[in-house]
Order: sequence, then C-alpha cells, then structure tokens
Amino acid sequence: MPYIGVTPADKYSSFAVQHFTTSATTSYTLDQSVANENEIALFINNVRQEPGSSYAYTANGTALTLSAATAATDTMYCVFIGKAVQTVTPSANSITAAMIVDGTITASEISSSTSFAFPVQLYSAEATLTDGANIDWNLQTQQVAKVTLGGNRTFNAPTNLLAGAFCSLLVVQDGTGSRTITWNAVFKWAGGTSPTLSTGASAKDLFVFRTDGTNLYEVGRSIGIA
Repeated sequence: MPYIGVTPADKYSSFAVQHFTTSATTSYTLDQSVANENEIALFINNVRQEPGSSYAYTANGTALTLSAATAATDTMYCVFIGKAVQTVTPSANSITAAMIVDGTITASEISSSTSFAFPVQLYSAEATLTDGANIDWNLQTQQVAKVTLGGNRTFNAPTNLLAGAFCSLLVVQDGTGSRTITWNAVFKWAGGTSPTLSTGASAKDLFVFRTDGTNLYEVGRSIGIA
C-alpha cells in the first residue's frame, strides 16, 4: 500500500532467551529485569511451566523463584516474551537534527574505519569557565571555553582529555587588566615558553590546543585580539 513520507523499514524481531545452569535450588537470577512472571515463558526439560505463586514459578525484577527445586540434570531456559530484540536500519535521509540527542561518546565507541556525513553544521557551544584563584577546565563539556580573569590565576590540569581532540580557550582581562596565569605542566607551549598575556582592560587572547590524552599541545595563539 502507498505511504506518505518515508516508507517504513522492515522489522525482524526475535525474543531474548536465557539458558540456566541448573542445580538443586529454587532461586535463579534473570539476565533481564521483569515486572512479574507473566513476562517470561519458563521451560524445564523442554516443558513449559505454569506461571504464578500457586504454580511453578514467580518472577520479580531479576529474581526467579521456583516452587520446587531443580536437579543438576535438568535443562532450563526462559523466553522473555515482554522483550523483543530487533534490528532496524533507518532509510537514507531519515535522520534529522531533532532526532539526535546530546551525549558523550567514549574513545571505545569511536571507529577510525567509519565516517558519517552530518546533514547540519556541527560545533561546540562556547562554555564559560568559573573564575577563581584556581581555574578548572572540563574538556568533556567545555571543549570551546572562555574565562574572564578577575585576578592573577592558576590553571589546573584540565580533565577528560581525549587523544586527538582539539580545544580552544579565550582568556579575557577584566576591567582592571594586567592579570596573569600560572599554567599547569600539562600545558605544552610552542617554543617551550608560556605566553605573556595582553595587559589592557578587557583585552582578549585566544589559544588553541591539541591533546594526546595527557597533555595539551599549543597549536596556535592570537594575542591581543581586537
């Protein structure tokens, strides 16, 4: 039959199954949490058991309780009839920006053998670091950052460095100016010398880094942006 919009994808579903190692006991642990015993079909020696407290078994959460103990020679498995497993491949051009949820991608989830063409412009929103005697920088949520210095400051070692990632920091002088920064040793500077900040009131200096997961290596700087 005809459809308006994207044609629905075919869905191939199967039910999750768990096989148990049996012993002389009435208590077992389910791989999946269930609301009650009616969400699983339990088979002992290939015979389906009657669910319920007055019958063969009960289940709640991950706890499976039998009315009579099994023997080590029994075979037992259950089918999670309330949990279907399926794989659906979205059709081309069916994913929109509104369907993408913000989240964190770990290093183990990144594959260098794959690529993806994003349909929208991607960027890291600018985050404002909290000014204080010691300044923290979380690269997981503040990859593009700025801070306004209200005094002479010390930059702590940034957290959540991911090897290969680039990040940037905009340093702004307050209305007084001439504020300085003492940088943690993980900041590695071109030429081996930390920069001299602009001194004017409200002056801006921009630094770009690449991280190896431990250190931040200066890629470029723009001093006294006007």
